[in-house]
Amino acid sequence: MRISLAARLAVWLVAGAAAAFAVFGYLNLRLQRKHLEETVLESADRVADLIQRSTRNQMLQNDRDALYQAIRDMGSEPGILRIRIFNKEGRISFSTQQKETGSIVDKQTEACYGCHQRNEPLTRLDRKDRARTFSANGQHVLGVMRPIYNEAACWNAACHAHPRNQQVLGVIDADLSLATVDRRSDQHRRQILAATLFALIMVCAISMMFSWTMVYRPVHDLIVGTRKVAKGDLHYRLPLRSHDEFGEMAEAFNKMTADLEKANTDFIARAEQMSSLGKLAATVAHEVNNPLMGILTYARLTRKAIEKADPPLSNKDRLIEQLQTIEHESRRCGDLMRNLLMFARQQPRTLQPNDVAALVGRAVALIRHQLELSNITLEQKIGPDLPRVVCDANQIQQIVLGLLVNATEAMPSSLWVEVERAPAPEPAVIIRVRDNGSGIAADVMPHLFEPFFTTKTDEQRTGLGLAVAKSIVEQHGGQISVKSSVGEGAEFTIRLPAEQAIEPASAPEYERQLQS
Repeated sequence: MRISLAARLAVWLVAGAAAAFAVFGYLNLRLQRKHLEETVLESADRVADLIQRSTRNQMLQNDRDALYQAIRDMGSEPGILRIRIFNKEGRISFSTQQKETGSIVDKQTEACYGCHQRNEPLTRLDRKDRARTFSANGQHVLGVMRPIYNEAACWNAACHAHPRNQQVLGVIDADLSLATVDRRSDQHRRQILAATLFALIMVCAISMMFSWTMVYRPVHDLIVGTRKVAKGDLHYRLPLRSHDEFGEMAEAFNKMTADLEKANTDFIARAEQMSSLGKLAATVAHEVNNPLMGILTYARLTRKAIEKADPPLSNKDRLIEQLQTIEHESRRCGDLMRNLLMFARQQPRTLQPNDVAALVGRAVALIRHQLELSNITLEQKIGPDLPRVVCDANQIQQIVLGLLVNATEAMPSSLWVEVERAPAPEPAVIIRVRDNGSGIAADVMPHLFEPFFTTKTDEQRTGLGLAVAKSIVEQHGGQISVKSSVGEGAEFTIRLPAEQAIEPASAPEYERQLQS
């Protein structure tokens, strides 16, 4: 299942927003809770201080009845669950819950570690050590302790027998209910969760709207436009929805399709012109071939008649020479017409799997005698495991033979012919014809495969050899290239696809060359 870019972007935006809001909500709840606990702790500390101040005189006067009554009155206030007084041994001297009075406090369960470490009581308590939270009878409780220090007024009083070096006489312990704090905390939690959920929904909606407007629509438009152009609809244009990068991309796409449409129109017009030109060339070639064959035939017959004339004609040699010229020129015109037919792709082809090495070997055999007469050394290199090539054997052999003939005319001392398999994974065979002759000038290279272009001074040259070779190679689905420099020879490379069906090339390069 394919997930679109806009959907992935929306998911990431929503996930990121959810994570951010979750962290924000968690931190906010913790801060709110901490703030409420600080507020309650301050209130509890003030309550403990109020208890101590309110009972100070009764303690100094040892008026226990007034002391206990004052503690009971304060313990009846809303939110105060219990008030107790411990002596230095941990015995409860008084508690608003009378059943506890006289009992010993368990220091391990009553969180007395704030005052006692290693069984030694602390002489001073920080504010954070004076408070503790715990659960009692299903309620959340905050306990606050206030040490009763042995003041000078206390150890100087006649009613107390406390030594001067005893710093702590006891502890006032007050338990306050946190029910109100919990209710407010739950209320704040619900409010924060609701606000976070609402903000998350808004962010999701905005993210999806952003993804749809800024990403999905431009990308979808581009995909639709690309598919339409791929199907040949070059009139299609993308709508310009913005002036950002997507807008620039749409403008570039529209310009590209406009250029393609113009080029396609020009190409069709040129193709029609080339088709008409090709038909005209084929028609002219066929029509000219018939009288040329007649001229050639009658020239031969006339030459033979003159040679056999009895008595011999006085100007027999001159007449034979003229007839040979007519025959030679007629044959040259016939070759020119044959090349034109081949160049115009009017010659039928016989495509079948062939051994390219064998075709190259036959071409080499045809020119070997000429190489020996010219003292040119030929080296052949045939690679292993060559695939077969679907081609017209005669045409491929003609190309190789033509390249070999051209190479011998460059006056080389050595000639190399190589046939090898193309590097994997490309299924192709490569033919290379290389010489160490005079090379090809740089200004000639761009025109080398143009029709009717030749650097030979021989008037019998038509300039169609390499153009025909390029045409044949392209018709076989291959490529031909050359690299050379003056004084270093030339190397022609032919690349032919192996074992695949060959379709005629549409509007090949040589047609545009012929038009120009």
